[in-house]
Amino acid sequence: MRVTYTPIGVLRTPFARREGMPIQPARSDAAGRAEIDPQYREALRDLEGFSHIMLLYHFHHAGAPTLTVRPFLDDAAHGLFATRHPDRPNPIGLSVVRLDRVEMDPPLCCT
Repeated sequence: MRVTYTPIGVLRTPFARREGMPIQPARSDAAGRAEIDPQYREALRDLEGFSHIMLLYHFHHAGAPTLTVRPFLDDAAHGLFATRHPDRPNPIGLSVVRLDRVEMDPPLCCT
């Protein structure tokens, strides 16, 4: 079975390389931006009422998957699925992030 996903936008962060990226976004104060394709604008309606959102994304800098990894700040190797390491068979990440604002230009509705 083959599963295919179509990206609906792009996440922009201050991090261009894996080195220096936060391991857990909840422990970082770096600001980012989710740019959603215009065809999905209507799906953003009422989102500004939330304090946090979940972002599901593709680790585009991930390397080949390995079954055991040594996590950052750890001396021992662990099974890949017991870690947040990005080198996975399916390089998919999930982060809960604080929502600062929703910007839409032009606005969804008119007066």
